[in-house]
Amino acid sequence: MHSILNSWLIEGLEAAYFNLFFMVWNTFLAVIPFVLSLWLFRGHGAHARTFVWWIGFFTFVAFLPNAPYVLTDIIHLVHDIRQGQSIWAISIILVPQYFLFMLIGFEAYVAALINFNRYLSRAGQKRWVCPSELLLHGLTAIGIYLGRFLRFNSWDIVTRPDTLVIETVERVLHKQPLAIIFATFCIITVLYWLMKQLTLALLLYWRTRRLRTVRRY
Repeated sequence: MHSILNSWLIEGLEAAYFNLFFMVWNTFLAVIPFVLSLWLFRGHGAHARTFVWWIGFFTFVAFLPNAPYVLTDIIHLVHDIRQGQSIWAISIILVPQYFLFMLIGFEAYVAALINFNRYLSRAGQKRWVCPSELLLHGLTAIGIYLGRFLRFNSWDIVTRPDTLVIETVERVLHKQPLAIIFATFCIITVLYWLMKQLTLALLLYWRTRRLRTVRRY
C-alpha cells in the first residue's frame, strides 16, 4: 500500500512539473497588466497623459485578458484527471497547484482594475468607475474567447491586425460564440466583485494594523 501511494504521488509530482511550463508563462502574461497599472495609474506616468502613457494604456488593455484567462486553464486539470491520475495526486498536488495558479492570475486582474479605479477617482471621474469596469470585463471576455478558441495572442493586435479583425467578424459574431462570451463576462463580473471586496478588506485591515503599530512607537 505504501509503495502504491508513493507511485501515485510521484506521478502527481511529474504532472505538476510539466504543468509548470505553461503556468509560469501564463502567470507572466497575467502579471503584465498589473505591473503596467502601477506605472500608469499610481507611478510617475499617472501625472500626465503623454503619448507614451497612451501607448502603455493600450498595452494594458490588450494584455488585461491574460490575467483572468488563467481560469480557462482548468481544462488542463480535467486532462490530468482523464489521464488516470490518482485521487491522492489530484487532491494533494494538482488541485492546490491549479488553485494557486488561478488565484495569482485573477488577483492580478483585480489589483490592476483597483489601481485603475483609484486613478479615475483621483481624477474626479468616480462616476465612470462602474461603467469602465463593465467595459473592461466585456473586452476581457472577448479577448479570452479569441485566445482560448481562436488561439490569438495579445500581440497579434500589432503583428496580425488584419487577420484578427477578419477572424473576429467571421467567427465571433454568431450565437454560440456570443453566448460563450456573455457567459464569460458574467463569470468574470461576479468573481471580480467578490475578489475586489475581499482584496479591499484585506488592504484596509493591513493599513489599519500598520497604523496601530506605528502609533505604538
